[in-house]
Amino acid sequence: MNRRGLLGTTLILALLWWKRVLAVPPPSVQAEVDSLLAGVEASGCLFYRNGSWHDSKAAVAHLRGKYDYLSARNLIITTEDFIERAATQSSLSGQSYEVKCGDSVVVTSNRWLRARLARLRAP
Repeated sequence: MNRRGLLGTTLILALLWWKRVLAVPPPSVQAEVDSLLAGVEASGCLFYRNGSWHDSKAAVAHLRGKYDYLSARNLIITTEDFIERAATQSSLSGQSYEVKCGDSVVVTSNRWLRARLARLRAP
């Protein structure tokens, strides 16, 4: 391979590596999302998605998959991005996700997760 070809290949590999590096949310965001998902799993709440209720383990698996998909495409920069883009509504139907904990009233997952995030960030 000539020098120009080697330089071109090196540049392409560097750009692919840089895109992969950029696709990872900052560590603070990853930690907050992990904490939110751990809270979902530990909550024992039911999560409504696309016409049916799911237990907290199924909810976490679904939200983790959406998080991984979106962060790999550099679409999750903040924890609020995660809540808004991955955990608020179905990408397929557009229906809002809802949460039901015990005898409490049903709330949107957006509201539930934002409240948990506020508690997580409180001093």
